[in-house]
Amino acid sequence: MTWGTGLRATLHVRLGFHDAHYAGELVDGAKILSLFGDVATELLIRLDGDEGLFRAYESVEFLAPVHSGDFVEVSGVVTRMGTTSRQMAFEARVLMRNPRTPPLAPSAADVLPTPVVVCRAIGTCVVPVALQRNHHLRPTAAALPGASLLHPLPPLPAGAVWITPAPTTLVTPPPALVPCEVILTAAIVGAEITKKQTPYLPITPEEIGQEAALCVEAGAAVIHLHVRNLDGSPSQAAEHFREAIAAIRQRTDAIIQVSTGGAVGMPVEERCGPLECRPEMATLNCGSINFGNDIFINTRPQIREIARRIHAAGSQPELECYDSGHLEEVRALVREGALAEPLHIQFVLGLAGGAAATEAVLRFLVGQLPSGSLWGCAAVGKHQQPMTELAIKLGGHARVGLEDNIYLTKGVLSQGSAPLVERAATYARSVGRSVASTARAREILTRVRA
Repeated sequence: MTWGTGLRATLHVRLGFHDAHYAGELVDGAKILSLFGDVATELLIRLDGDEGLFRAYESVEFLAPVHSGDFVEVSGVVTRMGTTSRQMAFEARVLMRNPRTPPLAPSAADVLPTPVVVCRAIGTCVVPVALQRNHHLRPTAAALPGASLLHPLPPLPAGAVWITPAPTTLVTPPPALVPCEVILTAAIVGAEITKKQTPYLPITPEEIGQEAALCVEAGAAVIHLHVRNLDGSPSQAAEHFREAIAAIRQRTDAIIQVSTGGAVGMPVEERCGPLECRPEMATLNCGSINFGNDIFINTRPQIREIARRIHAAGSQPELECYDSGHLEEVRALVREGALAEPLHIQFVLGLAGGAAATEAVLRFLVGQLPSGSLWGCAAVGKHQQPMTELAIKLGGHARVGLEDNIYLTKGVLSQGSAPLVERAATYARSVGRSVASTARAREILTRVRA
């Protein structure tokens, strides 16, 4: 990572009546842009010891209305550093607001269970070289390649950046909008969704191959694969996986990740059927969980047996964690030698009976990760978009698709998984993260191959 990228600043501001500009106490969008400018100024002072100049916005999206009385969190992160230019990604979210609902008192206010993203932007600021007063605080080229450097200093700890005034003072930014590639996974079939729920669910190998190609075109690097019998019921039969994998391979070089979860109630022997195809990746569920009104059973002996079979197939495991205790099971598997670090872990949130799909929960889980792990997030139903976007913002990867959510917006069916992938890819780019190609995703994932 280039010196300075990843540095983050955040403001919390209550917008008062004097900020309202339009009928209905609506706040002018220019007010939010002004707050982005304040965040940018803080970042420039920390980086360069100068307020600099805001040169231009590359993109601005106003996503939801803001009213007087709203408490807004405004964040910015440095995503790219040039000789004089500093590109930044910004996001504004409403955290609390007046419900304006009689007979509640006019002073009533609520903390929103899920913050509302109201604006995103990408902008570039400039600080002339002659005004960059903090250049002497930057680390040496040996310490951090890619920096513009004058005087040697000790290497920085991973993820830390120098701040002014004292060269011995470090700040490590919290997980934030991280300027690196994001790997998008498309879960295109699943085991629970039916054609009755959505006509866009692919069932036949031909349909699965076509949908996989569309998802890769939209930005997916990984296809998470379940298959079905011709009547639409879930199957873990190796021959059905072979047909689906062949159909995908005819159209794309996507990383194919088979499920060893199958459907609730399947025995381990049946669940492991697709491993006969020696897939590139396979999921490993790391604990039992209430699954709606059913129980998804993964006993400790079963987990170890599936892990053994994944290893024997030469496949890379993706560790599915539905609750915090599943991370403890992952650590036990590492201690026993069943898994080798670094790991690739996916948090599955929002299932009835599992970990809640909230920002606090995801941040907690990320904080418990084994050192060096790659991680991603999948969330079900209405939680898919906000939680996968949060994962992208926090530096993780994301899974979307019909397996987890069939709607593009409330009441509007997504026409396959590709529109959901495209939306996630667009969001990633809007916060300064590029979308990993299949080749790049393989390179990243190979680093954590057990």
